[in-house]
Amino acid sequence: MNYEIVCGIETHIELATKTKIFCGCTTEFGGEPNTHCCPVCTGQPGSLPILNQKVVEYAIKAGLALNCKINTKSHMDRKNYVYPDLPKAYQISQYDEPLCEKGYIELDSGKRIGITRIHIEEDAGKLVHENGYTYIDYNRSGVPLIEIVSEPDISSAEEAREYAEKLQLIMRYIGISDCKMQEGSMRCDVNLSLRKPGDSRFGVRTEIKNINSLSFIQKAVMAEAERQADILDAGGTVVQQTMRYDEATNSVSPMRDKENSDDYRYFPDPDILRFSINDEKVEEIRASLPELPFDKLKRYVNVLGLPEATARQIFRYRKVAEFFEGALAEGASVKNAANLIVGTIFSNMDTEEEKELFDIRISSAQFAALVKLADEKKINIGVAQSTLQKMLESGKPVEEFIKPEDLASISDEELESLCKEAIDANPKAVADVRSGKDKAINVMFGYIMKKTGGKADIRKVEVLLRKLIGQ
Repeated sequence: MNYEIVCGIETHIELATKTKIFCGCTTEFGGEPNTHCCPVCTGQPGSLPILNQKVVEYAIKAGLALNCKINTKSHMDRKNYVYPDLPKAYQISQYDEPLCEKGYIELDSGKRIGITRIHIEEDAGKLVHENGYTYIDYNRSGVPLIEIVSEPDISSAEEAREYAEKLQLIMRYIGISDCKMQEGSMRCDVNLSLRKPGDSRFGVRTEIKNINSLSFIQKAVMAEAERQADILDAGGTVVQQTMRYDEATNSVSPMRDKENSDDYRYFPDPDILRFSINDEKVEEIRASLPELPFDKLKRYVNVLGLPEATARQIFRYRKVAEFFEGALAEGASVKNAANLIVGTIFSNMDTEEEKELFDIRISSAQFAALVKLADEKKINIGVAQSTLQKMLESGKPVEEFIKPEDLASISDEELESLCKEAIDANPKAVADVRSGKDKAINVMFGYIMKKTGGKADIRKVEVLLRKLIGQ
């Protein structure tokens, strides 16, 4: 493609408050249609909104995590447009004084994607199309959102996906949203245009609405870039439009002409007072932030010494990272704890959601007690793995499966005698080892481990076997 991609992403994130942004209705997902709503969130005449303080705090938390400047004075605006799922015919949002501005997310390459603004607003309802009819469910109407608007700094489909993935992970870490794209609690609108390499002017942009998967973001960027490139190559002109991405056909198609901000006729909402946040409150929120995920990743690699591939498997799930660090605090070694989590615990989890929830039946302290037995060479890693599996299935501590008598050490004399026995019992394996087939020694390892119930120190066994075989 002989063009440069210029892309920015608007991300709507549903906040994990218990009640809606302007009323006391629950934000719980699901429920029978139109059972989680009231006169305020359905826009009934005479109803008055009251701003939820927790929404403002969560938005500030997001801004601080994304390196933004916090505007301590702000207000709500009316954004006027008419859709069936927006009963007031306007959305309460923010326009000229958003809560947060001028932040960034850093990609693995070191490139920074700028954050233009973060503002708070209410969600609309949901249209349900069935049997030729359209029904409206207002349960989602008034659910609090933040909209995070990036600068047009994204220049590839891969960067678009990485930006959205990092944004999702940071929001989950700070605890303001579960960001489940499949449930609509994180939705992305991709704005994209093309220009010739070296040209500083922007091309005509289109907006692909409501993408609900990280992989679809990447695919949608490529599909729209190819569509625009075909138009330009044919001498045509790209039209500013709102597009829909169809994952079944991996294609984009127009929905309607794209609106500009002046089409929405923004003005301050007269029903909601201006509000301010003092600096002490901002600093209190800053102090409540956990260690952010990519700082944690760097620490795992540079301080704890984990291989980056292993560190990436652990840090990306906040509950897994907390479990891992809880085990370290109880005295477990970094290497064995990490390997048992990734190798054994994760093998019981088929989906990303299961790893995110990390709902297991043992505590980090119980896990550490097992890991320390492996650290102290009282059991080998194979026994640790099989015991951990039993603990996960039963919820019982390690003491239920490994008794004190099972931990009695094997003397050097006993171990040498067993090695001689293994050699005598496996003459073919001995001959194979002597002829250079090194893996044949595993036969003798298996013999000794079976005889000792897995208690033998495998490193000592290898040294003794090779000495006795004459290697």
